[in-house]
Amino acid sequence: MIDGHAHIFLRRLVGTAPLRYKPYRDATLPAYLSQLDQFGIRGGVLVQPSFLGCDNGYLLQGLRRGAGRLRGIAVIAPDCPLATMRDMDAAGVVGLRLNLFGRPLPDLRSRAWRRCLARAARLGWQVEVHRPAQDWPLLLPPLLDAGVKVVIDHFGRPHPALGVDDPGFRYLLDAGAASGRIWVKISAAYRNGLAGRGEDIARAALPLLDGALGPERMLWGSDWPHTQFGSIRYARTLELLEQWLPDAGRRRQITHDTPAELFRFDAPAATENGGRPPNGWPDS
Repeated sequence: MIDGHAHIFLRRLVGTAPLRYKPYRDATLPAYLSQLDQFGIRGGVLVQPSFLGCDNGYLLQGLRRGAGRLRGIAVIAPDCPLATMRDMDAAGVVGLRLNLFGRPLPDLRSRAWRRCLARAARLGWQVEVHRPAQDWPLLLPPLLDAGVKVVIDHFGRPHPALGVDDPGFRYLLDAGAASGRIWVKISAAYRNGLAGRGEDIARAALPLLDGALGPERMLWGSDWPHTQFGSIRYARTLELLEQWLPDAGRRRQITHDTPAELFRFDAPAATENGGRPPNGWPDS
């Protein structure tokens, strides 16, 4: 299995500027790797958290220390130089993230963003987006026009009151079916509604996503360390996964085959031990 969505961070790295959320505890690389080891998970994808902004230093350090076991999704400014993006790519970064939750929408058709997205496409990077579903009609067209792979966080974030009837979620389904370049993360159902509402939405969304995208464009993520939802445990995310996907073959497609290809786990990544896997880690 591959965990397609997790975060590592240190509180001391968070700046003093006002933020939508600031963590109350650290989420270290050793702690995350311990979770993977405990549950027999092959590798993970580190997604830059919003409160660290464009300072990807801790993420890059984690990738290098992960001995090829990890891949990364960075947050960059639209004027990020191509040379910097290439250095990140060599370290194991495979995409950039637009965490737009609670933030103004960027003009993705501006000259700066078109240049940035063209560079991402040139590197084969994906663009991962976190935003309420209502804005997919605004965000998806310029991203698809840029030729990048688009990865949508957390079931597409339909409105809790509307669930799968959210028009933005329905737009996402149509765009995904038509384009063939949209992936959706089966992750963090709890972010789509409290008191079990998010899990209800997840169960209703899964057959619709399967019909529009198929398992080859769906992937799973734990969302560790579950920021703002400290009562969630890694084991619970796996329990829900088995409930949602009882068929072992489809579960393997979504938890291994699809993310292994999307996140380039079969390609070498820079490591601090010369690219060799750690002791006891299979080459496959």
